[in-house]
Amino acid sequence: MTGAISFLGNLVWIVLGGWIFAIIYFLGGVLFMLTIVGIPLGISLWRMAGVAFLPFGKSIEVEKVSGIRIIFNIIWLLIIGWSLVIFHLLFALAFFVTIIGIPFAIQNLKLAKVALWPLGTVVDSRHI
Repeated sequence: MTGAISFLGNLVWIVLGGWIFAIIYFLGGVLFMLTIVGIPLGISLWRMAGVAFLPFGKSIEVEKVSGIRIIFNIIWLLIIGWSLVIFHLLFALAFFVTIIGIPFAIQNLKLAKVALWPLGTVVDSRHI
């Protein structure tokens, strides 16, 4: 996606409420950062806030994780991850109803991917 299209997509995303996603993820990260155990998940939520604020032009890759990251991802999935995934999948479904909404549905699927398995995801902000 070119820079101008990413810019326009991000602009429309923010105006239509993407900033709300970003604020929610950022504040959730703050709450997780209050505990030492929650710091890795708080950092992941802040990364998700960045993707939620400006999702166009970013790609998400899931790395292989092992050890403590798997345990944290399972805890994440059981506590809050499942609800975030369902939330983004429902938004994606709603956006897929219209042709104009398809790019926004794809961004919600991207956010669902990060919400499912946050530790071990890499956000690449190069223009794709």
